[in-house]
Amino acid sequence: MPTAEQTSWVILAGGQASRMGGNDKGLVELAGKAMIEHVIEALKTQTSSIAINANRNCDRYQAYGSVFGDHIQNYPGPLGGMHAALHHKDNEWIGFVPCDCPRLPSDLVTRMANACQEDTDIAVAHDGDHIQPVVTLVNRRILPKLEAFLANGDRKIILLYRQCNMITVDFSDQPNAFANLNTPEELQQFGQSYESN
Repeated sequence: MPTAEQTSWVILAGGQASRMGGNDKGLVELAGKAMIEHVIEALKTQTSSIAINANRNCDRYQAYGSVFGDHIQNYPGPLGGMHAALHHKDNEWIGFVPCDCPRLPSDLVTRMANACQEDTDIAVAHDGDHIQPVVTLVNRRILPKLEAFLANGDRKIILLYRQCNMITVDFSDQPNAFANLNTPEELQQFGQSYESN
């Protein structure tokens, strides 16, 4: 079972962001700062090990920390970032959060780590209504399954999880912490409420 200090965390910023007009979601501005800055601020009080998975604008992302890209071509989605991280990092436990989730829980790392048992493959955040499949803590032993899954052409994240020993971690006390911003309209609406709080 991991402690929070034994986990390493990766911000997934490697997607195409087609619903954001193709703009790199981690770098779009929210309340005067790049979205990824909000995510880093939420994580940096919880862990000293933060890296970024990005496939575009890597020079800009390097201003925020260590950056690595997918090993698989053609944007395979979050699983591509997870696959790259499991090759890039040597921690037994690696956590993932999306770059468009600016209000992550302040106890995310501790709560995710504490939920894991010896046989846990994947811990996934649950907001009380839905799982949040990209807010996850995985054990590196899933790598062979992940590689076989990707080699088969599969990309649907939940199908991989069903092949693993998955647990959910209850964050129903913080359901709004997982608001993710996929479109310019969502960004504008969220930004207005963010600045008024």
